[in-house]
Amino acid sequence: MTENAFYLPLGGDRYQPTAHTAGPWTPEAQHFGPPSALLARALENLAAERPGLLARVTVEILGPAPLTELSLRSWVERPGRSVELLGAELHDGTRAVARASAWRIAEADTTDVATEEPAPPSPEDCRPASWPDTWGRGGYLGAMEWRVIAGSPAEPGPAWVWGRQRVELVAGEKPTPLQRLFAVADTGNGASNFLDPAKWWFINSELTVHLRRAPVGEWIALDARTLVGPSGVGTATSTLSDVRGQVGHGAQALMVRTR
Repeated sequence: MTENAFYLPLGGDRYQPTAHTAGPWTPEAQHFGPPSALLARALENLAAERPGLLARVTVEILGPAPLTELSLRSWVERPGRSVELLGAELHDGTRAVARASAWRIAEADTTDVATEEPAPPSPEDCRPASWPDTWGRGGYLGAMEWRVIAGSPAEPGPAWVWGRQRVELVAGEKPTPLQRLFAVADTGNGASNFLDPAKWWFINSELTVHLRRAPVGEWIALDARTLVGPSGVGTATSTLSDVRGQVGHGAQALMVRTR
């Protein structure tokens, strides 16, 4: 691949996914980390009267995201001076692939009462991570650099990993820390899997991220755990951190089925 990005801009809010977006379940559909980051980019770029933080973003996955041209639109659903509801949609030309909603809260100085959690061990002090062999080494997983803090995505159970993009989100643009966070956040169910992906589906139908501050830097840590109930439904929950400490939490609703 000669492309050094998940998406190539085609003009007019149209984007061409590259092979770097391909997911582990099938090479014909994207891992939803890149589309989630693209939706976050659209929400992040909506004009605001006052500086604000995307405090909660939910991405509803309406179907597989193909590796074909996609269009993107975003809007302010409910304007406000202190709190605004934002929306965004990703479309493949025939149907909506995903929709996102976000609450944007105007910034205020709460430094004196801010709570802080310690940062994870530095990525430079952590070993490279590996993934289940059945998921291969290309596509999205290969376009990211992964390092293990605890556990391992290649072994059953919870895992704590650092992730960093090796490629841009949109060609010609430097990804923002928020975009980088969403590129990683959709990987909670994969990192903390305990089922054999050759025998089981454990695919998320949505991603919800709550943030309490803006992330910084290139590295995002994902401390993830998957739990499965008795009726084909599970949840993957993640603590999200950057090199300064915790920034928020992610959650995914999972469809769990035998393949």
